[in-house]
Amino acid sequence: MKFHDYLFDLPTYQAGKPLEEVMASYHIPPENIIKLGSNENPFGVAPSAKKAIIEYANLASVYPDDSYSDIKKSLANKYDVKSDNIIIGSGSDQIIEFCVHSICDSAKTILMAQYTFAMYEIYAKQCNANIIKTTSFFHDLDSMIDMYHRHKPDIIFICTPNNPLGEALKRVDLIEFLNKISTDCLVILDCAYMEYCAYKDNDFAIYPKDIVEFPNVIYLGTFSKIYGLGGMRIGYGIANDNIISLLHKLRPPFNVTTLSLRAANASLQDIDFISKTLQNNFTQMQRYYVFADEYGLEIIESYGNFVTFLLHDKLNSTTISSFLLKQGIVVRDLSSYGLNAMRITIGTPSQNDFLLSKMAGILISYKDSF
Repeated sequence: MKFHDYLFDLPTYQAGKPLEEVMASYHIPPENIIKLGSNENPFGVAPSAKKAIIEYANLASVYPDDSYSDIKKSLANKYDVKSDNIIIGSGSDQIIEFCVHSICDSAKTILMAQYTFAMYEIYAKQCNANIIKTTSFFHDLDSMIDMYHRHKPDIIFICTPNNPLGEALKRVDLIEFLNKISTDCLVILDCAYMEYCAYKDNDFAIYPKDIVEFPNVIYLGTFSKIYGLGGMRIGYGIANDNIISLLHKLRPPFNVTTLSLRAANASLQDIDFISKTLQNNFTQMQRYYVFADEYGLEIIESYGNFVTFLLHDKLNSTTISSFLLKQGIVVRDLSSYGLNAMRITIGTPSQNDFLLSKMAGILISYKDSF
């Protein structure tokens, strides 16, 4: 048996710490763990989605309607596109996988930002594709277009708002960029946090309607973030009919569960839950900006449901993250990205109270030691 040689050097994605691991490692009961490392909704599942899961639990034994017509119709109505423009995946990650596997091999090249979602690189390496990254810290479209002209990539990834940093691109700038890209190159717009971005500043909002007429652009969305369905694994891609019909050839049958579909469809209608989530996110986010100013930390303006602290050389993100973990607080240490930084999901008021008080204690002790 012989596997592809390049698979042996393929990195494994480092997911946020699960509750079970924290419980086992530190003997902390689940009710005392604050999980702010995976950008989940701190309020949990939308009430309407929870109701749908309970109501339709008896259908767990039944294969889903593989046309996914109900959820496609709901998304089509929400975004003013056609159902034929939509593909449903087991998380938007699966749509990324379809896109990369449909195009890439060792002769193909993928362009992405220097610091962005780690799975882009992992999917690229699964196909032994060449990877080109910009040298700018944030998404810089000027830098990206320059590298596009020099390297002629087959795929470009753009994450807006960008995970793990939080910055976003203006709609007018992005559309101008897309118009400069040849139809030979697929542009993947990962918009997992777009609901937050659109709420904060509509100038930075990207809608599927903006891109669906492009023959080489796909918009990705998810139910894992604002809709609180990370554990149900459901996302979607929206693009012109030709892209979608080709990606469907890679989609396995029944790739999304019956209950996931019911929960997602219900959550789309739960306006009160969405509004509550958005209001809490940006009200509580202000506390982190104030905290950063008070303790002399650099914080990136965020358009998502998280903030990222960039630490100076006297602070270590791994050390601080580990200390918080022992207190039952899970945050995302970004050292795996080559950054001395921490990404923290915006929690509920009480969760943020606890985290910020522990962070303050750490920073005061560090200050006293120098």
